[in-house]
Amino acid sequence: MIPFIVLVVILAVVAFYFVGIYNKLIALRNLYLNAYTQIDIQLKRRYDLIPNLVEAAKGYLAHERGTLEAVIKARNTAFDASKAAAASPGNATAMSGLNQAEGALSGLLSKLIAVVESYPDLKANKTISDLMEELTSTENKISFARQAYNDAVTTYNTSREQFPDNVISSTFNFKTAALLEAVEKAEERSVPKVSFT
Repeated sequence: MIPFIVLVVILAVVAFYFVGIYNKLIALRNLYLNAYTQIDIQLKRRYDLIPNLVEAAKGYLAHERGTLEAVIKARNTAFDASKAAAASPGNATAMSGLNQAEGALSGLLSKLIAVVESYPDLKANKTISDLMEELTSTENKISFARQAYNDAVTTYNTSREQFPDNVISSTFNFKTAALLEAVEKAEERSVPKVSFT
């Protein structure tokens, strides 16, 4: 009778141990899903600011209509990509699509900001100035939210790959989550050339 009780206790301990691993993986997955929600909130805020900025700049930049339309088109593409990513945070295809769309939007926003900077009257406009400040603040919040998301994804992925967690993660189909890479311009990755001549 004692060997049977010992066996039952050992099986119960092992079962509780694996249940603990399963629950930890669930908690880590929920953590990165929540972290993505924070990115999504800031992206939506950014997407709401962009049409206001374009509309405020229209009167001053009638001859820059192509730039304004390109910004709105890129904003709409990025908005659609963010909806796909929000439906499946961590999915490599959705994250890649969001990265590409955000890269295109960031490039066009940089161009729009450069145009705004070149017009002193436009730059001095209170509405434009306030919108630019809001946009800058939102960009910073997106960067912080992206970092928190990537940290949560890294913790989750590391846990699901380590033994014995990998046994549970493969058994219960805990998939690898994709990072959300920082949107960078190609020239930011290249090494600057220095010349003293």
